[in-house]
Amino acid sequence: MITTRVLRMIAGLTVLAMVAAGCGTLTGAAIGAGSGAAIGAGTGHTKKGALIGTGVGAAAGALYDATRWR
Repeated sequence: MITTRVLRMIAGLTVLAMVAAGCGTLTGAAIGAGSGAAIGAGTGHTKKGALIGTGVGAAAGALYDATRWR
C-alpha cells in the first residue's frame, strides 16, 4: 500500500516537472490540435487536421521556448 502511494507520488512529480519544462511545447500542441481540428472540420478531415495541427503547434511551441529561454 505504501509502495504504491510512493510510486504514484514519484510519477506525479515527474509529470509535473515535464509539464513545467515543456510548457510552450505543450501549449503549442494543444492550440494547434484545436485549431487544426476546427480547420479540418471545415474541410471534412477533422482527424487529419488535428494531427497536423498538433505537430505544427508543438514545433512552434518548442521554437518559441528555445528562442525565449533566459
